[in-house]
Amino acid sequence: MSNEKKVTYNIPTSGGKPGYRPHGTGVRGGEFPPQSSLFEGRFGRIFRTLPAANFSVQALHALAQKITAPHEDQQTPEDQQDDEENVGTADRPGIPAGYTYLGQFIDHDLTFDPASSLQVKNDPQALIDFRTPRFDLDSVYGRGPDDQPYLYADDGLHLLLGKKLSGSDFDPNTRDLPRNTPNSGEPARALIGDPRNDENTIVSQLHSTVLRFHNRIVDFLTQRDGHPPSFETAQQEVRWHYQWVILHDFLPRIIGWDILFEILPQLKQEKENKEFTEFQPNLKVFKWKKEPFIPVEFSAAAYRFGHSIIRPIYRLNTNDPGTKENSGRRIIFPSPDGDVSETLTGFRTVEEGRAVDWTLFFDIALDQKEKPPKNRVQPSYKLDTSLVNPLGTLPDSVATVEHSLAARNLLRGLRLGLPSGQAVAKHLGLPVIPDDQLRVGKATAADAANNPLLTSISPEFRNQAPLWYYILAEAQLEIQKAAQQGGLSEKEINDIPTRLGPVGARIVGEVFVGLLFGDSHSYLRQYPGWKPIPEFRRTKDGTFNPDGDFGVPELILQAKESV
Repeated sequence: MSNEKKVTYNIPTSGGKPGYRPHGTGVRGGEFPPQSSLFEGRFGRIFRTLPAANFSVQALHALAQKITAPHEDQQTPEDQQDDEENVGTADRPGIPAGYTYLGQFIDHDLTFDPASSLQVKNDPQALIDFRTPRFDLDSVYGRGPDDQPYLYADDGLHLLLGKKLSGSDFDPNTRDLPRNTPNSGEPARALIGDPRNDENTIVSQLHSTVLRFHNRIVDFLTQRDGHPPSFETAQQEVRWHYQWVILHDFLPRIIGWDILFEILPQLKQEKENKEFTEFQPNLKVFKWKKEPFIPVEFSAAAYRFGHSIIRPIYRLNTNDPGTKENSGRRIIFPSPDGDVSETLTGFRTVEEGRAVDWTLFFDIALDQKEKPPKNRVQPSYKLDTSLVNPLGTLPDSVATVEHSLAARNLLRGLRLGLPSGQAVAKHLGLPVIPDDQLRVGKATAADAANNPLLTSISPEFRNQAPLWYYILAEAQLEIQKAAQQGGLSEKEINDIPTRLGPVGARIVGEVFVGLLFGDSHSYLRQYPGWKPIPEFRRTKDGTFNPDGDFGVPELILQAKESV
């Protein structure tokens, strides 16, 4: 049978120009996780006993081609709802576009590798000498003010910022990342802990916002306590606020509160202001012997859900003229013969007028719905088995050899020997999606019911779907069934929000919670009753008081206070 034949293939593990860390390329140890249950490195496996799902390269390329959406000459105008947007409803909100890039920022923080070139040479698979994955913002702080003083102000407390950026009515003090002074004609590289956080305009300005939030914490603690804090005190405060955002804002939007409460029962008690003495996660599959690791089922499949929610086009602010054909918006990557300066591609100074207005990416402004269409919060795209067309032709600065992101993901899963989605579902005791419900394409009312079956692309996919694809297919199942059954209007179907399904949510939820709990310096372990600074919390009426919530919008509002 074709799926049993041994195949050879080339998957890029590095690429791009010197000085780049292209998106989607392997990180140290990620391509060669240990198979043995007796040994763990930086990367490992959570389903060690499940067999690898084997496919031919041809079948995976055919699937990647179907997953990649066709080119669209005209984008949906801003005064019309795009059926592919993850809008949701008042009771079941969708996912604003900013969380796509928060997810990317978190990924970079988790996989940040500060190893020296000698360490990489001596331990290329990161089996012995590696940084234990943590949500600790090392991608921001680097090795600290003593070892990397060029990231910090002279006081060793504040982080350095780049030049002011114009364009945002929300925040006229928006800053670029600090950058070097290059030779004539060369791009200005960001001086930050992790250079990957400069790979596009949005994630680079999110990194800059975190720099400003750190400085805001330093200034607030100085004013409150009457003296400057130590660097370690300020750093811990920032890290714990960041971890709170992950648990209370990012994860619930991606996996839902129900599965999160199942994995971390004490979180529900915390939300209800009930007392408890310690967090005790309910981890069914993510277990480690000595130190937590990054499971390849997470890094190469489940957490790559973020690729499907990327929009092809974004409005950075209400003043940027954008490109003529896109009416004030900019595409994420250029076409093969396009102009990179008109896009969101990074690794260069942000141009004038392109400050990110965060009210267009997160639910910050309370009166947003009464404003003109160009002021709306842009939703992410739906979590489904479709990637926007620009991700099928990644530029050289982002990828080499294989330029289709869908193909890169599928081939990496093959190379890593990931099990099929059906095998993982059975292992978890979850219902398995039958072949006649596994379809490929957009989760919209017009497409969902008639998208091609996975098995029609290749018989190799009968009863075994690539894990990454299966996790995306789970997410679109509710819309697909609604479109098939009828009874709802097209708008009602298109307004159904998408988030990770049972398999994807379990993997992502357990890994996030497990890594947080496995970090002895996290607030879950050091101070289970900790909460964000009372003055930083905001209630639904917009006032700041101890009864409010703290999420990305509040972090941004506090960062805005730092100039």
